[in-house]
Amino acid sequence: MDKRSIIGYILIGFVLIGYFMLNQPSPEDIARQQRYNDSIALVEKGKQLAEKAQEQLRLNEIEEQKKDSSNILFNALNGTEETITLSNEYISVDLSTLGGCVSAVTLKEYNDQQGKPLVMFDKGDKAGNFDSNTINFIFEGKQGVRNIATDELYFTPMVKSGTEAAMRLSLGEERYIEFTYRLNGYMLDMHIDAKNMDDILSSRKSAGIEWRQLARQHEPGYEFEQRFTSLTYKPVDDDSDYLSEMQDDSEKFTEPMKWIACKNQFFSCIMIAGEDFSDVSLDSKKIEKGENMLKSFSANMNVPFDPTGVKATGIQFYFGPNKFGTLQECSSMSLNAGDDLELEEIIYFGWPIVRWINRYFIMYLFDGLSGLGLNMGLVLILLTIIIKTIVYPFTKKSYVSSAKMRALKPYIDEINAKYTKKEDALKKQQEIMGLYSKYGASPMGGCLPMLIQMPVFIALFNFVPNAIELRQESFLWANDLSAFDSIISWDQPIWLIGNHISLFCLLFCVTQIANTYYTSKMQPSMGSSEMEQQQKMMRWMMYLMPVMFFFMFNDYSSGLNFYYFVSTLISVGIFIYLRRAVKEDELLKKMEAYAESNKNNPAKKSNMMARLEALQEQQRRLAEEQEKMRKARNGKK
Repeated sequence: MDKRSIIGYILIGFVLIGYFMLNQPSPEDIARQQRYNDSIALVEKGKQLAEKAQEQLRLNEIEEQKKDSSNILFNALNGTEETITLSNEYISVDLSTLGGCVSAVTLKEYNDQQGKPLVMFDKGDKAGNFDSNTINFIFEGKQGVRNIATDELYFTPMVKSGTEAAMRLSLGEERYIEFTYRLNGYMLDMHIDAKNMDDILSSRKSAGIEWRQLARQHEPGYEFEQRFTSLTYKPVDDDSDYLSEMQDDSEKFTEPMKWIACKNQFFSCIMIAGEDFSDVSLDSKKIEKGENMLKSFSANMNVPFDPTGVKATGIQFYFGPNKFGTLQECSSMSLNAGDDLELEEIIYFGWPIVRWINRYFIMYLFDGLSGLGLNMGLVLILLTIIIKTIVYPFTKKSYVSSAKMRALKPYIDEINAKYTKKEDALKKQQEIMGLYSKYGASPMGGCLPMLIQMPVFIALFNFVPNAIELRQESFLWANDLSAFDSIISWDQPIWLIGNHISLFCLLFCVTQIANTYYTSKMQPSMGSSEMEQQQKMMRWMMYLMPVMFFFMFNDYSSGLNFYYFVSTLISVGIFIYLRRAVKEDELLKKMEAYAESNKNNPAKKSNMMARLEALQEQQRRLAEEQEKMRKARNGKK
């Protein structure tokens, strides 16, 4: 680095320091910001107090209704809660007669971190001001008649069997609303029927639904699991989408919805409309670490409802794993024959190109290797080897292209010595480009494997954290390949690092540094001292990237870090092998033979090379015209 560059960087440093000093907030600014934050907190506290007051008024009103024997809801308001359990080999679902809806779900094939059957949610769940899972149906009354909200009403069990149940909300002689349930695999079908309700319910033929759920923390890493926990929705005529995973978020929709899901990293509760949901309003709030809950979800929507009882309202629930095959199978179990629910869209596989790679290549390859019954660590190793084998021809082609550039370095040094003046820069570049064409080299050839491997790198970044097959699978020192592998941990978190160090992440970063070292060795000369300086700066930036990766990936799943570690280790091995296998002196002889055999033929140029030469020629002519104009102006003076 020359003296001017050093002085330039020092000046840039002083400018940045001065900028931050000048823009540092004054005590008045800090006090103003603090007052603003206090006012926001005060507004939020006032909002919470108003909500509590409104809830208390509602409870007082219900208590008054319980005492009024003339009220049609008198019997429904005074009852005893009972739990009805539906069960099969996959799942256990508790239905509460208070509200008539699902109150708890347990998955039998999956365990929690204590080794017990995994509870997706339970009626006793609570975090701060947030209560457990509730589903409240609101039936609008006619003018002068109160709305019927089911969450405070007691239903009477009519049918109780292993996989079927029926609960009735009686409002008088032969007047009722009935909820019937049927459990089929991970799917729970629900039908809402009415009888003789058209004289007290509105003729709008719709009912409101208020769904509240706390997303439990099922995995060891709070921060990592929260990144994959979201309130997801599927519009009827569009792809699925989700509210922000990183911050509180809410949104209202005018378009109809096919389903709404409270999604954790590996498990989801999905509410599916038999006929589309309308007027959907969604809200997602993060819950602070330490309460064993990740987020609080709420969804308000309307669903078609016929108070005359001619047509029942159909709703489905999916309570199960985010496993692509399982979701795809359940998507064919719609209440409407022939309708594909597309539940598999709840698994985010990345942007379109990345999603296609995951959907049609990585997933099938992973499932095939998993079916061999091997340890999941070995599956990841085999997956890495197969992917590296597929891209090896492109990697070799890239290396040979870079080796050609390095072999031509003596000729490039001669051109640099020939054109030492600054005004000859364009001529020098043109002659270097002509040299490349003459000897069949391409300065762009080394970019090909990066362009090919980058989508695969991103695809695995999205695929591995969503692979439920890695959950609670151990390998080497990692107890769970879906969570971080902690070799050192402490109580108080450190900024950017957290409260642990992941060994697989550390190994990945170290091998990335080694990979940068070997790839920098294969980079050809750039042809000028200025470009050489830029190349050195880029090289140092590449060395800094593994440090950034450590802070980014330290709390990511050990399976993902292990894949990147093995992949990078194989890349280093490939570069060492190619370095020994490809002899630059022999390559130069072949290039000279190529140049000799084509010396009487016009050099074939790639489209990129032709564009570069045309651009350089245009710049040369422009420079010559500017020089003529400058001389003409000086001559007039």
